[in-house]
Amino acid sequence: MTKKLPSGPFRAGDRVQLTGPKGKMNTITLTEGGLFGTHRGDVKHDDIIGLPDGSVISTASGVEYLALRPLLSDFVLSMPRGAAIIYPKDSAQILAMADIFPGATVVEAGVGSGALSMYLLRAIGEKGHLHSFERRAEFADIAKANATTYFGELPENWSVRIGDLQDELPRALEPASVDRIVLDMLAPWECIEACAEALVPGGLIIGYVATVTQLSRFAEDLRSSELFTEPEAFESLVRGWHLQGLAVRPEHRMIGHTGFLITARRLAPGAIPPKLKTRAGKGEFADEDIAIWNPDHLGQRQASDKRLRKMARHASAAAEAVLNSDSDDFAG
Repeated sequence: MTKKLPSGPFRAGDRVQLTGPKGKMNTITLTEGGLFGTHRGDVKHDDIIGLPDGSVISTASGVEYLALRPLLSDFVLSMPRGAAIIYPKDSAQILAMADIFPGATVVEAGVGSGALSMYLLRAIGEKGHLHSFERRAEFADIAKANATTYFGELPENWSVRIGDLQDELPRALEPASVDRIVLDMLAPWECIEACAEALVPGGLIIGYVATVTQLSRFAEDLRSSELFTEPEAFESLVRGWHLQGLAVRPEHRMIGHTGFLITARRLAPGAIPPKLKTRAGKGEFADEDIAIWNPDHLGQRQASDKRLRKMARHASAAAEAVLNSDSDDFAG
């Protein structure tokens, strides 16, 4: 059974987010006798252990730090990464628009660094099951280590398989046994038939894509398959606000476009979708059109093998620290 997240007084092995006077946040793992060094004095881990969540502690020079257990949104933005993560704003939209529910059987491809996986695992609960598919073993290792660090153990209701979704999904799951499918991949249209076979009638597929051309291709192929309802697409933009006395205004910076989301529902076998009165004709896609969607062309930096090994070491060390901590009380 998956452990509950820690609560109550801070204990050795807990992850703690320290916020300094200038708003800078640092995340540490508490150890007996440990120190968090700053240029204005050290914060002793022993001074934090035993205090309640939300306490304020000081260095010897009187500099105060706020100590809080990090939220999942804090954790995913600071954890070791092998691949770009799905931002919390998009994870929230996926949970809502894909209607992820407790007890659901969910398929995810690919795993990346595990950010979305952790949101999905919390949403489906202990009675649900997440089946994740990832082409690169290095990414899967980092994702599992990050999840272990956050949850305190590797969730028992999470299966991670290495390989292409369209090849591995039919081998892993029975037809019409999946409630929801989340696709975070370069060419999701390649998996439409495999996903349709795996989904229950009325089940939902949601794709996360970066560019308009990917969005268009996926939408047109969903339509032409005649296996799904009319797709719907959207994106979310988040703008923070500056709150200081009467100086209440939008922040100068915002999290703008990160990706498009597109959803469609699985039709019953043999059902023919109603024809729309107005519908744009499907365009032709040549090999060179698809080639421009590769990560290099899109300006996405690819993690080198050296960086992946480094991130894997960091993620594994964090997971090992949690597993080897003296605290057995994750039960909050």
